[in-house]
Amino acid sequence: MGIKQDISKSVQSVTSGHDSPLHMASPVQSIESRMSDIRSAQSRIRDIDAKKVKGDENLLAEIGYKQELRRSFSTFQVFGIAYSIMGLLPSIASLTGTGLSSGPAGFLWSWFISGCFIMCLGVSMAELASAIPTSGGLYYWTFHYAPSNYRVLISYVIGLSNSMALCSGLVSIAYGNSEEILAAIFLSKDGDFDITTGKTYGIFAACVVSQAICTCLSSRNVALLQSVSAISNTALIVLFFIALPIGTKSNRGSFNDGSYIFGEVDNMSDWPIGFQFCLSMMTAVWTIGAFDSCVHMSEEAKNASFGVPIGIMSSISFCVVVGWCIIICTTACMSKDIATLLDTPSGFPMAQIIKDSLGNKWAVAFMSLMAVCQWLMGSSILTALSRQVWAFARDDGLPFASFVKVVNKKLRVPIRAVLFSTCVALLIGCLCLAGSAASTALFSLAVSGNYVSWCTPVFLRLTSGKKIFKPGAFFLGHRWSQINGWITVAWGIYIIVLSMFPSSETVDKTTMNYTVVISCGVWILSAVYFLVYKYKFYHGPKANISQDESDSLADSAEEIPMNIDGKVE
Repeated sequence: MGIKQDISKSVQSVTSGHDSPLHMASPVQSIESRMSDIRSAQSRIRDIDAKKVKGDENLLAEIGYKQELRRSFSTFQVFGIAYSIMGLLPSIASLTGTGLSSGPAGFLWSWFISGCFIMCLGVSMAELASAIPTSGGLYYWTFHYAPSNYRVLISYVIGLSNSMALCSGLVSIAYGNSEEILAAIFLSKDGDFDITTGKTYGIFAACVVSQAICTCLSSRNVALLQSVSAISNTALIVLFFIALPIGTKSNRGSFNDGSYIFGEVDNMSDWPIGFQFCLSMMTAVWTIGAFDSCVHMSEEAKNASFGVPIGIMSSISFCVVVGWCIIICTTACMSKDIATLLDTPSGFPMAQIIKDSLGNKWAVAFMSLMAVCQWLMGSSILTALSRQVWAFARDDGLPFASFVKVVNKKLRVPIRAVLFSTCVALLIGCLCLAGSAASTALFSLAVSGNYVSWCTPVFLRLTSGKKIFKPGAFFLGHRWSQINGWITVAWGIYIIVLSMFPSSETVDKTTMNYTVVISCGVWILSAVYFLVYKYKFYHGPKANISQDESDSLADSAEEIPMNIDGKVE
């Protein structure tokens, strides 16, 4: 009798569809069910109004986090970290070949046009940073303004994309650093030196590891390190402006005229000349591309709601103007034989330009000084990268998050995040071993990942999040903010597409731009990884401060007048 009852229940179970293979949920239903689970567990959207909160620590509590890092960055030092990472002269030197591929005027005007649009992007980011100043700003803003059905997924992809872009930025800076060091050695040995991919990677790895050691050891004075780097880069630029024209006048006898500098557009590639001009924009786009580092230092900045936007916009505007002057000086002093410059044996056109004007010893000296400044650039971007990695790990967004998010309590610095970032950078840097095409992808890889991360929250703020956006101390006003925002989005789409193109119209394994493979792979795989596994742990920005702690901070807050450096007036 019991056997018959069991059989009867089994038949009823099959016919009712429970656990039957014939009635399993379709893939679409499974995805919808998974998204429903994600929505039910997502973090709540916090009501944040930066204008009504007194003090940095209280505003951070309003955002959902307790103060774990030491606030030691003045507004100048916030500017300094972005300016240091941009490292104008070493950065322009690393991509002089890209700029000159469209001739001196193409180099100059592509920089100027790009600089104007990058400034629009910086203003949009400054508005977001003023409203919600937190180290994980980009993925936090994405979560805050995205549609509720997809905010966790989009936020996760942006968090990984930004982390990848910053890591690629560190790798590209260290790679350029290794090229400068090798160029200096090549010149010092009068060409009796072979530059190989193995040597390039070895010096690259030494740069990254030494930068990690410096970042950890200087943790108590990390803000001071940015000041030293900013001053060093400025001194190098001043020396360049003085020495190169004097050497050109003495050794070459004359300068190139204005019609050549401002009007000579050439095409040193097989692309149409108009498109080659567009590709030359990548010099400015990559060089003026570290201003989000100000955002990642928000939880260490004084008067962050005002100081961080000032740091973003001042670093961009200063670099656009001074970089334009560097290009004018370079094109005025260089040889008109651009093909020879691009095909220089050292593999570094700027080294050849300096050698032609100043001689071999000065060229070695300049390349050595550029290498030192570029090394400081790497230390600065590693600082910003580690803060993004730490913030994303704090919200359980990264693999090994429970290990990475631990802050050294004595130093109040995320040392484990520095070490994690270093290991990932060394792995990505293996592209150096794959040849020049893969190495070139390091530069555009940073661009594509950053522009997706930068423009997504701007787009969402203009669309799904426009009703909940509450401006901070810096805001253009509703009309101009909207206009500037849409210009930013259009520029971002243009650059993301441009960064995927190869340097040559004829594409093979040596000219392929691997950015399209790596970037799209990261975005797609991160979405899959989240939907399959990480959704269990990442639910959006996760508050780590209790309501009682937040209320206690608010009750004890006093309004203290402060200047933009966060000092008591």
